Amino acid sequence: MNRKQLSVAFFLVFFTNVALAWAGDGGRVVQGAGTTLVTGGTGTPSFVPVLTKFGIHWRDGQGRLDCLALAPSAAAGTPGSGNFDTNVMYVTGPITAVEIHGAIAVLTGTATVTGLGAGSSRPFTATAERGGSGARFVLTVSGLTFEETLLEGEITF
Repeated sequence: MNRKQLSVAFFLVFFTNVALAWAGDGGRVVQGAGTTLVTGGTGTPSFVPVLTKFGIHWRDGQGRLDCLALAPSAAAGTPGSGNFDTNVMYVTGPITAVEIHGAIAVLTGTATVTGLGAGSSRPFTATAERGGSGARFVLTVSGLTFEETLLEGEITF
């Protein structure tokens, strides 16, 4: 990269604090996987804890999102209510674009959804905060929004 290109790149990143991850941009990678606890949103079951297992990976203009939501089959306070053994939703599909805003990556694409909000070619937006335990992950798909807190795992970019 020559001096002029470097100056322009610095100016754009410094003054907008936004980097759009383009295909072939020299190896920009957004990735993460872990377990989250759904802490709110629209369409989330009342008083039913929901854990998700998610994975995201984006490199050189290609990527994928997978997110499995699990809930207990037993009612709260009964034996087995802490076993997350029921698949209530699964979202899987290609990531078609990524924007990075400081410590936040916004991933968009289309997914196949089973369970809650079921359907194919459903647009999704996943907002991922860089970090480990305590980082935020928000998935919007099929008119539903799931606000999640990372319990285990890590999101990097």
